[in-house]
Amino acid sequence: MRRTTSPLSLVLLGIGTFLLVLAAMLAWYVEPRAQRTPIDTDVTTVFTGRGSYFDAKKVETVDETNLTITRKVRGDVADSEDSGRAIWDVSTSVDTDDTLPASDTHDSFLWTVERWVTDRKTNAPVHCCGETPRFEGEAYLKFPFNVEQRAYRWWDSTLGGTVELAFKDTKKVQGHEGYLFTGEVAPVKTGTRQVPGVLVGQKERGQVLAEEWYANTGIELVADRKTGRILYASIKPKKTLRAPGATTDEGEVVLLESSTGIAFTEETQKKQVELAKADNRKLRLVGVTAPAGAGGLGLLLAVVGSVLVFRGRPEDPTVVPAAAPTPESVTP
Repeated sequence: MRRTTSPLSLVLLGIGTFLLVLAAMLAWYVEPRAQRTPIDTDVTTVFTGRGSYFDAKKVETVDETNLTITRKVRGDVADSEDSGRAIWDVSTSVDTDDTLPASDTHDSFLWTVERWVTDRKTNAPVHCCGETPRFEGEAYLKFPFNVEQRAYRWWDSTLGGTVELAFKDTKKVQGHEGYLFTGEVAPVKTGTRQVPGVLVGQKERGQVLAEEWYANTGIELVADRKTGRILYASIKPKKTLRAPGATTDEGEVVLLESSTGIAFTEETQKKQVELAKADNRKLRLVGVTAPAGAGGLGLLLAVVGSVLVFRGRPEDPTVVPAAAPTPESVTP
């Protein structure tokens, strides 16, 4: 008995093959390309802690006061689009109780503006597009995707250089596990500032170029393993002024210091964890869930279609093929 191929078997085989190809593309082509630093980011992170700062009005260092660091990061979508670069404008303000709430960042104790440009795929710095300052390293406002258990070079804007952060352990932030990295900055001269000599113990001199020194005795960052988003951050900065040529910290003036640490607020931690989870769900969808679903269904349909094609279907024995016309039956 002759058998013919069912149209349904061909359709099932075709759909199954398509889904298998789609699953492979999602897993090996689409998902890696989905790992790109966002260009439309608009995030505010807040650090709080206690410490000391120099009150210019009182001309003295005020101890044991509340310190707040607010960082606003906004992506420049127009300049980033179709460039392969992520361009972020960053505003960072440091406030005390006297300057909060700050209706204008210009009223803050300290205020800086930066422009960060990175490769969206590798997170490497890209020196273009009005970047300021010129920075280096591997980790900045975020870590690269797929964070590894190794040391990373983190850019410290106050230092004006990179700091090696060592991997320490895993750590949960608001129930979400990430990788903990730690580091520190030994006291180092970062610049000079013209101040009255009396301020740094040189009463006999009117104005002097005092030396600015910086240290950070405790940097802690917890990064989401998949996206590199920073879930938790804590720093213990110390900024001081020393007399010109001073070889020790004796007589130095504290500009800003927190020995107990300034860290992400609980609200900021929760927000960062929410964003990390959302990013992880998107990557899991295109990298795991969708490929697994498409691959499983595609394999099933391909197998069923192949079996039906192989088996075919029997021809209807009641259907008799029409006889070919003979020459005698053809009417001239």
